[in-house]
Amino acid sequence: MAEDLIVTRTLVIPASELRERFSRSSGPGGQHVNTSDSRVELSFDLVNSPSVPERLRIRMLDRLATRLVGGVLTIAASEHRAQLQNRAAARERLASLLRDAAAAPPPVRRATKPSRGAKERRIAAKKRRGITKRNRRAFPDDQ
Repeated sequence: MAEDLIVTRTLVIPASELRERFSRSSGPGGQHVNTSDSRVELSFDLVNSPSVPERLRIRMLDRLATRLVGGVLTIAASEHRAQLQNRAAARERLASLLRDAAAAPPPVRRATKPSRGAKERRIAAKKRRGITKRNRRAFPDDQ
């Protein structure tokens, strides 16, 4: 499965920059897990990758700061019994994580004030609610 990882239309990670490590899994499989290396750890060196543009690298490093160890992003997958399925799951999770980190920031919200009509409607609703509550009392006030 030495194929490039497609993150977005413009960002493709070459297979040579991905490192896979296999180990025994504690997931499903019964006695099978005691004899096969089905757990997959997929690592990507984000800091030293030549395939990530500099403007994206800064944004991704900032957003993935808590997930990086020495500039390397590692994903572990052991939810499937087969190594091939775990490899595919790890690649998909890595692509999803990088896609989210590379996404453009949301537009900045401009603060606005409520309109005069909105304020009046809010006050009128509060008054109506107060009258409703007042009418529920055992001895309503004079009003």
